[in-house]
Amino acid sequence: MATKEEIEAACISLFMGIGLEETVAKNATRNAKFSKTLEEVIHEAGAASGCPKAKGNLLYTVASKFPANALCHRPMLLGYIMCEHMKSNAQLDGAFEYLRKVGTTEVDKKSLEEASGVGVVVTPEQIKTAVAEEVEANKDKLLAERYRVNLNILLGGVTRKLKWADGAAVRSALEAAVEALLGPKTEADLAPPEPKKKSKAAAPPAAVKEEGAAESAQAAAEGPAAPAQPDDPYSFLPKPDVNNGVHTTVNFSDGRIMRIANTPEALAAHLARMGGKVVTRFPPEPNGYLHIGHAKAMFVDFGMARQYDGVCYLRYDDTNPEAEKLEYIQHIEEIVSWMGWEPWKITYSSDYFQQLYELAVQLIKSGHAYVCHQTKEEIEASREKREPSPWRDRPIEENLRLFEDMRRGLVDEGKATLRMKMDHKNENFNMFDLIAYRIKFVPHPHAGDKWCIYPSYDYTHCLVDSLEDITHSLCTLEFETRRASYYWLLEVLDLYKPVVWEYSRLNITNNVMSKRKLNKLVIGGYVNGWDDPRLLTLAGLRRRGVPSTAINAFCRDIGITRNDNIIHMHRLEHFIRAELDATSLRALAVLRPLKVVITNMPEDHFEEVEAKTFPGRDNSESYKVPLTRVVYIETTDFRLKDEKDYYGLAPGKSAMLRYAYPITCTSYTQDPATGEVTELAVTYDAEHYTAGRKPPKGVLNWVSQPAPGQEPPRFEARLYEALFKSEDPGSMENWLEDLNPDSLVKLSGCVMTPQLANAKAGDRFQFERLGYFAVDPESTPGALVFNRTVTLKESKPVSLKK
Repeated sequence: MATKEEIEAACISLFMGIGLEETVAKNATRNAKFSKTLEEVIHEAGAASGCPKAKGNLLYTVASKFPANALCHRPMLLGYIMCEHMKSNAQLDGAFEYLRKVGTTEVDKKSLEEASGVGVVVTPEQIKTAVAEEVEANKDKLLAERYRVNLNILLGGVTRKLKWADGAAVRSALEAAVEALLGPKTEADLAPPEPKKKSKAAAPPAAVKEEGAAESAQAAAEGPAAPAQPDDPYSFLPKPDVNNGVHTTVNFSDGRIMRIANTPEALAAHLARMGGKVVTRFPPEPNGYLHIGHAKAMFVDFGMARQYDGVCYLRYDDTNPEAEKLEYIQHIEEIVSWMGWEPWKITYSSDYFQQLYELAVQLIKSGHAYVCHQTKEEIEASREKREPSPWRDRPIEENLRLFEDMRRGLVDEGKATLRMKMDHKNENFNMFDLIAYRIKFVPHPHAGDKWCIYPSYDYTHCLVDSLEDITHSLCTLEFETRRASYYWLLEVLDLYKPVVWEYSRLNITNNVMSKRKLNKLVIGGYVNGWDDPRLLTLAGLRRRGVPSTAINAFCRDIGITRNDNIIHMHRLEHFIRAELDATSLRALAVLRPLKVVITNMPEDHFEEVEAKTFPGRDNSESYKVPLTRVVYIETTDFRLKDEKDYYGLAPGKSAMLRYAYPITCTSYTQDPATGEVTELAVTYDAEHYTAGRKPPKGVLNWVSQPAPGQEPPRFEARLYEALFKSEDPGSMENWLEDLNPDSLVKLSGCVMTPQLANAKAGDRFQFERLGYFAVDPESTPGALVFNRTVTLKESKPVSLKK
């Protein structure tokens, strides 16, 4: 067997034989799919022994651009090239456009030749006339800019008039006409152009300056804006009316090639049924909780339908009766709604069980399915060896009788399956006679006990896509190898075919996303349920306080490309932070309270200071905060020794209580056993505002006793960090050993201002200087729990792995 290097060298030699430059030939071999196509084109054209460069360039264009839905007509087009009836890329473009519309139906050669200019002769006189007209139309520009005018623009003007003219002849005539007008090039024409100087923008009027400054100040107060988003992230996908031009080729082990596309009639019937609308589907399997990867899928499926005023199904892929639960179905519907999406219809794959059964019978009758008695282990062994099932060629009538016995429950579970007769020797294992039906004596949560045979995913998914007239079947890249089996089944059953397109899975640092691993974390007690805020399940993110709008903005930002990489968690946090900054009311709270006594304030002192819900913004409202002799500040806002660039309290040092007065530390009390500071004595500057004194740099968050001698309301804070220490724990064999033991820190005895005590589950706040927090559903009156959603500032992404 030839080595990879020998095969590559042979391809390069073949490609250079048709006149391609060595660099182009080598580049062609780097793309395995294109290299194979170009090799097929060369052999189909009978050019394996070589051909002139002009023909070789056209063969290269055919390999690059030939419409996939009309591959059955490629040999005919290559005949036109080799017989020199088609000599230019313009002619090929005309032919491609015609063949794209025709698809697999019969070609009218006269129409093809008209569309591609076969037999059309453009005389030198016609070229000369068209060139003269174009030069005259651009005469002033040519005289002013001389040879710095881009002649390709003029060339395009001529070729639009003379579509089938020889490009080299047109260029030659144009260059001669320009030289006749301008004369030979001078030294000034040959000199490099001078770089353009950047002109300074005129200074805006004073009024505009002031308005701009105000806008800048408001923007600064509202935090960083999210990155600009493309208006249409789905624009690269084909529209429904060209859905016969984007399908696939299935290569069989015996050399047969199945070129698959919708016929014009099938496409026309589909467009008539659906009114030409975009029709997508979000098809989760109801066997677990949705995670942020599903949010990306929702953005792709529901988002595309919304972008084009189309419709999107929520379809439960419920082919496995043992895995589906009502709990998961209810969760999925609720989460889809929370994410802001509205299904056109809610369906179940099981809604189509009768139609799927009838199609299976049709498959048997056409010789494309058989009943097999191999066990799972035997199928896997024969798959590795690419050996057929012993029952692959049993008679159609016998297959029909056995399949009916399976349906009636007369065959024991595990004793028979219905398999599709595909290509057991195919290099793509997803073409290895996949299972269509298996026996399970289990009632179905949605379909009841009518069936004891259940269709497989590989059989069901494409058929229901077709039955629901889906225009775009969008899924993640691990399904790419299933594209051949998807289209094979639709082709042999002569059904309408959606466009299939795969995009990369969403992976985020320091997390796992597979259902199996998430299930292990939940069932094993490593986290506290599917809605644990450390998980990237959508239930967990919601409980943590993440708005669905932030998740959707993140999904739009990362796009729907095929680039398979890991997204840093800080990128998601950026959108969470931007959304919460714009919408979360500000409040005062203290997580690690240190008691402070204001000694120059009377013991019965009580006043209310005015705080702001959105400081620095026009839409900010005021609320009252009580101030008494005893207040609490963060333990971390006091140090025994002052330091440079530290703005908290220290002995003899001052700091500002947010919205209130400056305080100065006069003494402190320590625990004799531990040395821990337990209380501060301070004085406050009651005349700070009236005297107009400059405030200290440090500003502290604080909470006071709401009345003299009455302790402030307390709550529990839960601070979340990365669940795993490594950026990519999913790739580790012993991934559970990478769990971060500090991923959850619970703080009890935190204090808050009185108005926070009335917060309800799901309410979100910015605790000033501390971060964004949301009320946890476990909260009860008098015992609130706040989850920290994100910190106030983005931190540089780092691995916690030591």
